[in-house]
Amino acid sequence: MARSLYEWLWQHEFWLPPGITWEDMQESEDTHYPQPRDLLLSIPFALILVVIRCAFERAIALPLSTKLGVRDKQRPKAQPNPVLETFYSTRRKNPQEGELLSLAKQCDLPLRKVEKWFRHRRNMDRPSLSKKFSEACWRFTFYIISFFTGLAVLYDKPWLWDHRECWTGYPQQPLQPSLFWYYMLELSFYWSLVFTLPFDVKRKDFKEQIVHHAATIFLISFSYCANYIRIGTLVMVIHDASDCFLEPTKIFNYMKWKKTCDSLFMIFSAVFLISRLVIYPYTVLYNTYYYSMEIFQPFFGYYFVNVLLMILQLLHVFWSCLIIHMVYKFLLQGTMEKDMRSDTEESDKDEERDKIREKEKNGITCFSNVASNGYVQRNGSEPLDSRAHRANGHAKER
Repeated sequence: MARSLYEWLWQHEFWLPPGITWEDMQESEDTHYPQPRDLLLSIPFALILVVIRCAFERAIALPLSTKLGVRDKQRPKAQPNPVLETFYSTRRKNPQEGELLSLAKQCDLPLRKVEKWFRHRRNMDRPSLSKKFSEACWRFTFYIISFFTGLAVLYDKPWLWDHRECWTGYPQQPLQPSLFWYYMLELSFYWSLVFTLPFDVKRKDFKEQIVHHAATIFLISFSYCANYIRIGTLVMVIHDASDCFLEPTKIFNYMKWKKTCDSLFMIFSAVFLISRLVIYPYTVLYNTYYYSMEIFQPFFGYYFVNVLLMILQLLHVFWSCLIIHMVYKFLLQGTMEKDMRSDTEESDKDEERDKIREKEKNGITCFSNVASNGYVQRNGSEPLDSRAHRANGHAKER
């Protein structure tokens, strides 16, 4: 069964252009081609990156955040309550109105206090500013290293300047050691992001992130197995270009350096939109869809790699819409809106809203009590009942 599945999966019709078989891809002492088993090395490398990341965040990023004035916000803690804690842990973190009423009755608490308990409890689970800063520092460090590694590997390669060179001699294109290690670096990093995804800061596009990481890992793995090495290196260096500006934008935002943050955000927006909506479609999509057909006829691998590349492009469009919206707000307001992907705290706005409601409620109650006791007179005369008491010689203090 396993052997049959193996033979079916590795049919040359799936992976190689028409007229090419696995016999044509035999290695020699001087010629090496990508081997699927090489991808297994990315797993231990990813675990090594996770260890390096933990050490980096503790030894460098956290002390740096303290020196740069990044302070974690003091959040009010939710009071211990077994009933509410059980509901929070087993049911949902944001209960509906009917559930809030039921919980208020069970705990013999006002509805407002139950709402406030859940709000404080959710904020307790939200990541601290120093954690966000540390994550941004790690990713910035990696993207800088990865981007300049890609440039160093590709600057003397002909397909960086002439995209048709991606298909010259395909698929019999020998694997160079520099390209192998560049691939392992990128693939290991994305595996490490998958491993740490449950512990990282969760943002509003969490599902899109999962799709992005999965599509990227599949794309890198498939492009390696099918020897789409040249087109794969172009995809990776294009993606790293804009990420180098995204992470420092977050860092300066956490540091409250608004002008620097706004300037970097505009640079990032320009680089992202140009690289993902202009350079990527022309350099990669047009290249794989049209230029490759000058060399060989369509086959399964051709369609599959184009589907994966299109999934990435759809994600580019999704994020571009968010960025364009933020740029529009920036041009109108003169300052950058909070990251629309971030999971913001609920305390500030809701606490302020509660205070306003409390003041309004107290004001209305006071007004009602004063009016009913005859203390509000339009003509400025004494209250009626006070005059009656004086007439009887029984004036009393109220």
